[in-house]
Amino acid sequence: MERKGNILIVDDDKDILLTARIVLKKQFELIRTTEKPEDIPGILQDASVDVILLDMNFSSGATSGREGMGWLRKLRKLDDSINVIMITAYGEIDLAVKAMKEGAVDFIVKPWDNMKLLATVMAAYRLSQSRKEIETLKSTQRVLTRDIEQPFSEIIGSSPVMKDVLKVVEKVGKTDANVLLLGENGTGKELVARLIHRRSNRADKIFIGVDLGALSDTLFESELFGHVKGAFTDAKEDRAGRFELASGGTLFLDEIGNLSLMLQVKLLAAIQNKEITRVGATQPKRTDVRLISATNMPLHEMIDRNKFRQDLLYRINTVEIRIPPLRERSKDIPLLINHFLNIHSRKYNKPFPEISKSDMKGLINYNWPGNVRELQHLVERAVIMSEGPETRLADFIIEAGRPKFKPEEILNLEDMEKITIENAIARYRGNISKAAKELGLGRTTLYRKINKYGI
Repeated sequence: MERKGNILIVDDDKDILLTARIVLKKQFELIRTTEKPEDIPGILQDASVDVILLDMNFSSGATSGREGMGWLRKLRKLDDSINVIMITAYGEIDLAVKAMKEGAVDFIVKPWDNMKLLATVMAAYRLSQSRKEIETLKSTQRVLTRDIEQPFSEIIGSSPVMKDVLKVVEKVGKTDANVLLLGENGTGKELVARLIHRRSNRADKIFIGVDLGALSDTLFESELFGHVKGAFTDAKEDRAGRFELASGGTLFLDEIGNLSLMLQVKLLAAIQNKEITRVGATQPKRTDVRLISATNMPLHEMIDRNKFRQDLLYRINTVEIRIPPLRERSKDIPLLINHFLNIHSRKYNKPFPEISKSDMKGLINYNWPGNVRELQHLVERAVIMSEGPETRLADFIIEAGRPKFKPEEILNLEDMEKITIENAIARYRGNISKAAKELGLGRTTLYRKINKYGI
């Protein structure tokens, strides 16, 4: 039988301490003893304690129980999650009952029956574990409630590049390997992460995601590693972090490229050691997560610029999967459009709209800088704006400052080239070098075309 649980016994009688240790040591992982109640705060700083056995009297000849009651009250303030069992003599049972009203979970009368002692401590330990499980469940429920509000979308695509992605997903899903997903914003990295989880041996366990890009440096540790009550001003209760909540399942770290070097060190330690320490706590907790990370940033280039740790990259990219942008999978655009039209026509109680061939051609040839996310938003807008059974291209209002397609323009190669260049420049906010690289052009060639089209 695996031994678990940490027990602290506080009594001024050495024989009592020795006897209790012998009785309990086969059942519990760590038994600590002390004759001085003054040692309790220091012990709690050094180790996590599940159950404390506390004597009622410590001074020679004392029978009032005042000392034990005083230390019980102090314990409730120090950590009210610890279950306290009072040790009392036969004539002090009334005091023990009073102690239970003050927060003790039980009492044991000395001299005790060893089986009675073991049963009492075991019951208190199980109660302690139940409280911790409830606390974890509450934290998990908060996270899952937010997660459930985000509707799940399936991966739509039959293009060769997406088939290649799905083949890799099938292979890696069956393992516990850490996966790094690379791709532009809006390409569906979280959908791929969820698919990997559903293909894994952890599919019946929890999937928890966290957007690292949205976390400030001050919130990072609390969100990922959790905190204990009183660790900071707003810490009104113990709370498990994402690593604890996802233990046994999958943890998805989105926007990992946005982490500062200082936070990268803390994340690396948690991954390497497979344990975390809550903010304000002293004892680490073991975790077991399958890690999937994602970013739209060039991590390999960031290593050369000392913006990302190479050892962290090695830890998170056992397998690396690139999610292609929508412009590289144009064959999937009609499938995606029809998929989103079906969803949003039902959502807004409108007839399923049709899109003309010329308009569909325009949408296929559009550069889609916002990828699938942009397409979904524009389809939703088109459904809202449509007034008849046929959805016109004009209903797809492209991002401010971007040209709208017209059927006659789609047939003009020069206009298409101009639109593509404008999209690339807008995407990279005027950075000509990056736009040229995406377009496969030299800087000089791109400048010449900018002048040609009056961009």
